[in-house]
Amino acid sequence: MRIRALALRIIRQFIRDKRTLALLFLAPLLILSLMKLVFDGQAITPDIGTVNAPQAFTDELSAAGASLTEYASTDEAQLAIEHGDVDAIIQVGTPGFAITLEGSDPAMNKAVMLLFQNTLQAKVSSSLPAITYLHGGPDMASFDSFGPVLIGFFSFFFVFLLAGVSFLRERTTGTLERLLASPIRRSEVVLGYLAGFGLFTLIQAMLIAWYSINMLGMYMAGQIGYVLLINLLLSLTALTLGTLLSSFSSNEFQIIQFIPIVIVPQAFFSGLFNLDAMNPWLQKISYAMPLFYGADAMQGIMIRGEGWRDFGIDVYVLIGFSLLFTLLNVLALKKHRSM
Repeated sequence: MRIRALALRIIRQFIRDKRTLALLFLAPLLILSLMKLVFDGQAITPDIGTVNAPQAFTDELSAAGASLTEYASTDEAQLAIEHGDVDAIIQVGTPGFAITLEGSDPAMNKAVMLLFQNTLQAKVSSSLPAITYLHGGPDMASFDSFGPVLIGFFSFFFVFLLAGVSFLRERTTGTLERLLASPIRRSEVVLGYLAGFGLFTLIQAMLIAWYSINMLGMYMAGQIGYVLLINLLLSLTALTLGTLLSSFSSNEFQIIQFIPIVIVPQAFFSGLFNLDAMNPWLQKISYAMPLFYGADAMQGIMIRGEGWRDFGIDVYVLIGFSLLFTLLNVLALKKHRSM
């Protein structure tokens, strides 16, 4: 009888908690649907530029599944690969074939070389083509390619979780209510909390970047200062988002319930998985994900050695997200006190 009463109490608690029911039944379906859309999208074909290529040569490449663009000169093709318009350039000259790989994605490098070997090697001279890399090199590992995304993801995830739980604890212990009973403004409350938490996010950003580059030996072509800046902005965005969502939570478990809705989609649309494999309409969702901009900037800095002119837009977007979430934090405090 006591077991039955206890079981009924637990069942009634679950029925009253709509978020828990959604987490239990709907969140797995959402994640599985995202995985289906990501991994079962359109096929990825290498974008290859050719220079001075005979028609028979380009026909073989097209038949093998490559997307080809013919360039009139080497300079034009070089400009295209620097802008990321193609994954490789195959130039046909007097000595033979020369291949220039974009280099930032080892998987794509292997796909281009496999395409060349399987379809063209028997038709050209037995000598190997001259291979050069615009970025990276033949020793660049897959971890070096998606490592910058992981740096941003883990910074975002842990700051979001800790900020949400910490700010929630301020509410549940009554500290926030006592603070709001004073003449302090809502904006000052939010900025004060962000400044306090922000010190630790700065330390975390520096620690993760230093450890990844110096201890794990992650590939680094750009400036460490830029990496710290992007990582700090990602952490700041996660901080403001975590404190915002904590306003709509009653306990730590409800903060965790936001992870499948907020954090997991960030991973799918950050660039950790090839976005080109997704359906075009699904790719547009990535523009609403803060981690997409942070990961794009981190990959550009660490792998391609990009400067401010290349990733400046990502910085402005991350600042915009932080300002938006900060403003929403101020408005969310209205339910605690009107000022």
